[in-house]
Amino acid sequence: MSRPVFADPKTDFVFQRIFGSEEHKSALIGFLNDVLGLDHAHRITDVSFLPAEQRPKVSELKYSIVDVKCVDARGTTYVVEMQVLNVEAFEKRVVYNVAKAYTNQLEVGDDYPELDDVIGISICDFELWPKQDGASVPMLSRWRMQEQTSGVRGLPELQFVFLELPKYDTSREPESLVEKWAYFFREARNLTMIPPSLQHPPLVAALEAARTASFTREEWDAYIASGMAIQNERGALSLARREGLEEGIRQGIVATCDVLGIEMDDERRARLAALDAAGLEALLAHLRRERRFP
Repeated sequence: MSRPVFADPKTDFVFQRIFGSEEHKSALIGFLNDVLGLDHAHRITDVSFLPAEQRPKVSELKYSIVDVKCVDARGTTYVVEMQVLNVEAFEKRVVYNVAKAYTNQLEVGDDYPELDDVIGISICDFELWPKQDGASVPMLSRWRMQEQTSGVRGLPELQFVFLELPKYDTSREPESLVEKWAYFFREARNLTMIPPSLQHPPLVAALEAARTASFTREEWDAYIASGMAIQNERGALSLARREGLEEGIRQGIVATCDVLGIEMDDERRARLAALDAAGLEALLAHLRRERRFP
């Protein structure tokens, strides 16, 4: 197959290539500074990568999660992750990962003052917080603890940042640095050149790392495999959710028949087993309306 000019940075292989390697570390440093909005006095100038940990042994998280852990000169640890699929209890897993990175700083015999802050940054290829009842969480959201009565913020040791890519406004060119990064993650694989709007040194570095012309044959094969793995996982999750929905409707039909005094013989159970979700919903609607099995 012909290669695009730039590879998709949301895939495991490319995300690690850009943000998890010494060779392209300037892209990671620039991303952290831009997303965290750090001023000149507090900007990150260097990071050291922490050892990669084994990923969770959960099938639905195998390929949808890619993370990079690093620490800056002040000791702050960053857990940067790309999340492609919206899986169950995602927020809890984010909190767990950040809390684990916090406690893992202590060796046996160390004191609590040795602990430094940990910031988790999650790039989500889905809306984690859709707009509800007029409330709207922005594309880039930052979360930390706050006293509920006074609104005073405190306990800054654990902080969370989420970049929800679908919330990027595609109707106009990106303007802020955060919008430029969102545009990069969403559109890099569709670009044929580096556009003027992305002429920002860390973004240029990220795009150059994603330029497929520099991939060896083995790297290209690894990129294709990582993309296929995500598609396979997406399909498996979709199938599981559809099967769960269908089973729930079947149980509703059986319960409705029980209430209506309709006997569920072997023939009717066989008909239930053969119906897809649309057919099951139609049957349930018929039962509720006609109060008899068709």
